[in-house]
Amino acid sequence: MKKKLSYRDKLVELAYIYDVKEIKDYEKSRKNLTSGQLELILKKNKIVIPKDFKSNFLRDNFIKPVGKIKANLVEYKENKIKDKNRAIRKLENFKLDSSRKIGRAFKDGWKQLGLIGLNFLNIIPKLGKVIYEFFGSLFTDLFHGIYNQQIEPRKAKKVMIAIASVAVIATVAFSGMNYISDNEVAKKPEIKKEVKKPEVKKEVKKPEVKKEVKKPEVKKPEVKKPEVKKEVKKPKLEVKRKSVDEVILPNLNLKTETVLNLFKDVEYDLGKVRTQKLVKPIYFTQFPRDLDALQSTKLKKETFIKIVLPLIVAENERILEDRNKLILLTKKKFTTDLEKQWLRQKLLEYKVKKGDLKKLLNRMDIIPTSIALAQAAKESGWGTSRFALEGNAIFGQWTFSGQGIAPLDRESNKNHKVLKFPILRASVKAYQNNLNTHKSYSKFRQKRASLRDKNKKIKGLELTETLNNYAQTGSEYTKILNQIIKQNRLTDFEPVRLVNSVKKIELTS
Repeated sequence: MKKKLSYRDKLVELAYIYDVKEIKDYEKSRKNLTSGQLELILKKNKIVIPKDFKSNFLRDNFIKPVGKIKANLVEYKENKIKDKNRAIRKLENFKLDSSRKIGRAFKDGWKQLGLIGLNFLNIIPKLGKVIYEFFGSLFTDLFHGIYNQQIEPRKAKKVMIAIASVAVIATVAFSGMNYISDNEVAKKPEIKKEVKKPEVKKEVKKPEVKKEVKKPEVKKPEVKKPEVKKEVKKPKLEVKRKSVDEVILPNLNLKTETVLNLFKDVEYDLGKVRTQKLVKPIYFTQFPRDLDALQSTKLKKETFIKIVLPLIVAENERILEDRNKLILLTKKKFTTDLEKQWLRQKLLEYKVKKGDLKKLLNRMDIIPTSIALAQAAKESGWGTSRFALEGNAIFGQWTFSGQGIAPLDRESNKNHKVLKFPILRASVKAYQNNLNTHKSYSKFRQKRASLRDKNKKIKGLELTETLNNYAQTGSEYTKILNQIIKQNRLTDFEPVRLVNSVKKIELTS
């Protein structure tokens, strides 16, 4: 049996094959060179060491077999878990199918009983008519007989007892029928409630729709004069859920003067918003082109906040509505097909893999209004930047593949663009989705989740330090955000909510 050579012996043998004198001399002088020294000498003589020389006895005979056994055990364990989950799903499906079949059988039986009852009730009018005619003729003949003394007193007494008995029996029968019908009526609403529970939640808030905002009537600015006219014939936008539907104002290249007149007409004042914590849901699709022409910096900032604030609040309320629905679904033992489809859509929207609902709940949460306003102001120059005016890009998000606007000062070796949007609200939605899904903002989401766990309010100033990856300046960027929030009192807008009703507003040029 041939003896298995060590790695060092193989290197020495290789040196003898290529006649490396330096190694031969060392071997003759009985100087023991290490494997590393032998490798260096061979490489210096431009001799390639075969890969199979680097075999290891311990790895070949122990580590690899143990690794294979471990892999087989892991695979076996996973297969067992899959089989177990498959069996659990089959059992759950069997239970669900059984409950549905029982419910359907009970429903069909109840319908049949209802039909039998209806048929029985249809007989009652005819039966009543016969009884009425019988007793009518009987009483007539009886009283005529008594009056004419054509019957004896004993017979009359028996007849009266018979009549009284029939009357008592008829009364008992009618009361029993009324009792049965009352039970049927009492049971029917319970069945309707069980069937239509999911629809009740959607329609609960409908009565609040047409109450409050009666003033924002549509105003038409003329081309030369910014006079405003009311349009009575324009259709109203009815709200069908808690978060107000978007009122899209057409792209008309509005002037700042027209926007200010609109705000004045609908009594949109930031002071009232700060005190009442309510904002009118007036949504603009773009910024006025001449916003930068305003001489007053304070007026320019207020106009910017008035345009962007309803968009941010509306998206946050949409996210909260989805979050509450997700919490309810996680508590349910069984979900319907529509609920499962909704969950699949949200998992895709928030880029969550393997159906991890806990991770989805962590990502499905609001962005504090103060942070969103501060970043919008910083990235868009308070609504006056080229990207904001030409592409509705409020938050300066980059793209390497989508439609965008190339920065003028971009270096020649770079190909990024600033992402372009059709309307302002699309930019807000993309920004919130970016913070809720991108790996660069995982610290932001973790700290926000910890505040949720401690039942604390989500405040912007406590989360700004986690957004140092949003810009290349890092910590300097977060300092600027804190400064914008404090100087402009943006924390006042964090608890702001939308007014529950809205009239459709349209502007024409």
